[in-house]
Amino acid sequence: MKEDSYNTKLSLNQQPAGSQQMCRTIEEDALAVDHHVDMSSSTSDNLNLIPPLNFAIVDNGIFRSGFPDSANFSFLQTLKLTSIIYLCPEPYPEANTEFLKSDGIKLFQFGIESYKEPFVNIPGDTIREALRLVLDVRNHPVLIHCNRGKHRTGCLVGCLRKLQRWCLSSVFDEYQSGECSVLHRIN
Repeated sequence: MKEDSYNTKLSLNQQPAGSQQMCRTIEEDALAVDHHVDMSSSTSDNLNLIPPLNFAIVDNGIFRSGFPDSANFSFLQTLKLTSIIYLCPEPYPEANTEFLKSDGIKLFQFGIESYKEPFVNIPGDTIREALRLVLDVRNHPVLIHCNRGKHRTGCLVGCLRKLQRWCLSSVFDEYQSGECSVLHRIN
């Protein structure tokens, strides 16, 4: 992949006076980025395609997982991601930030605290803003992740499923199993 100069800017979404920051956005404006991944280059490289913990296809151009690390970067490159939606309050690690820069991937961070119960204590405006980003095809392909790819990620995917007119029992079944039903249709 070509190394070109990048303009990095940190922009905060406009918030009404007195409200808390909902989403932190890091955009990488690449002057020229080659997003083509040559999968035929070497057999040994193909053996190193390791998906992140709890990786699944949610829908066309929408993926979910646990927190990716450097072992997952080659796999993530095959997805040709445009954006990552990160649902944790902790700062994004430097190695991951460098990966985003090198691949021209935008990071949208929502600082949602960790809870084990679905749909509890997650501010509605935060979920709405994250859903807006997921539904905007300009952000596709997009990866949604938190630490383990279960609770916070599952809540956001559950809200997406309701917008897709899924019945609530199916939404909760998917949340509890941690498996996206689209995988069952593919197999």
